[in-house]
Amino acid sequence: MSGFLGSAASAAGIRLRMAGAALGAAGRLAVRGARAYGGAEGRAARIAALLGTTENQRRIFALLRATSPNLVLSRRLIAAYENTGTVIVTRHADVTEVLERESDFAVVYEPKMRAITAGENFFLGMQDSAAYTRDVSNMRLAVRRTDLPDVVVPYVAREAAAIVAASRGRIDVPATLTLPVLTGLVGAYFGTPGPSATEMAQWTTRMFWYLFVDLAGEEAVSRPALDAAAACRAYLDEAIAERKAAPAGTDDVLARCLALQAAGAPGMDDLRIRNNLIGLLIGLVPTLSKASVKALDTLLDRPDALAAAQRAAREDDDAALARVLWEALRFDPVNPFIYRRAVRDTMIARGTLRARMVPQGAMVLAANLSAMFDPIALDQPETFRADRPAHAYILWGYGMHTCFGAHINQAVIPQLLKPLLRCQGLRRTGPVDGAGTPFPVHFPVAFDSI
Repeated sequence: MSGFLGSAASAAGIRLRMAGAALGAAGRLAVRGARAYGGAEGRAARIAALLGTTENQRRIFALLRATSPNLVLSRRLIAAYENTGTVIVTRHADVTEVLERESDFAVVYEPKMRAITAGENFFLGMQDSAAYTRDVSNMRLAVRRTDLPDVVVPYVAREAAAIVAASRGRIDVPATLTLPVLTGLVGAYFGTPGPSATEMAQWTTRMFWYLFVDLAGEEAVSRPALDAAAACRAYLDEAIAERKAAPAGTDDVLARCLALQAAGAPGMDDLRIRNNLIGLLIGLVPTLSKASVKALDTLLDRPDALAAAQRAAREDDDAALARVLWEALRFDPVNPFIYRRAVRDTMIARGTLRARMVPQGAMVLAANLSAMFDPIALDQPETFRADRPAHAYILWGYGMHTCFGAHINQAVIPQLLKPLLRCQGLRRTGPVDGAGTPFPVHFPVAFDSI
């Protein structure tokens, strides 16, 4: 009986704190909203900026978790994909439920994937199927986890250290550190450097923007993305043909794909190799650059967290450094939600007071940012703590469509930032600047000594 009473009291306490957090969030949002409405000119832009900050998104989610944890709307908030309305899911248990129920909540990327490849789908846009299993299995044979300590980590560590050492105390993080190292990795590890590092970065960023970020279906985004896709396809077609005509003798991803083709592996013709490579390159360069910048930016706002990251970097404790960086990304992840579309009328959170019927065709926004701040699932979610268990983080997706390169992300990001975090007097000298894009283009920082 005492155990039951203790559990009930604990649950009541969590819900009281949740209600208090919701009231506080509502108050702060009201104040900021009033400021945004304070002038006639540019009001829409100011409101969009208000809702677009991660800090305010966390406040909105805190309010929803307490009042409408599964909010069903008839309004279509996403125009880029066909849908009949919107459902916003905010509790950790419900977010993971949506992402686990692949047969009820489908990925929607297929039309844009086919536009990128000029015909075929890529496995990120597939439901659970024989084609999905075949393509993922093939690429797991080409992109091996054993490559991380042997190839990927040494390359990234070496290149990042050289860039920081040559920077003379000032560095523009995405422009001169993360993007150059990542595009170099594309050449050294995948065997597809592109005509230039700049073009590879531009191609992958524009295609990623079109596939995953452009929820309004804007022609200003789709046109350059499809031009980039055409250029990338042409480059990869030529690279595959040249490698087949004159093998380079290298052990990179492209060489492994061609070896599988020569061995008669199904689904490894030139076209499928090209399309799988496009999908992997899109996921690597912009994602890891953005995640690295966001993690560093978060640390620079938190002196204690920054000190912990720097201590781990100077001691070469990669595991400790990674834990600090994942906690930093919890506060500002690459994406605040993961979207799916309901295949049929179906219930979420069945058997609870927050159970809701999701209509067929509705776009479901599984708010991973909110889930990572759910006090029912996480202890003291508003506190920066680097000792959290792995299940606290939904940074690279969840379920069947967890990011194919999640293990690469986890190995590369600490190595990208470690040389910079070793420096004394590390500080920002300007804000993160997307230059009109949803990706960090500039982030100037300085340091006193290495």
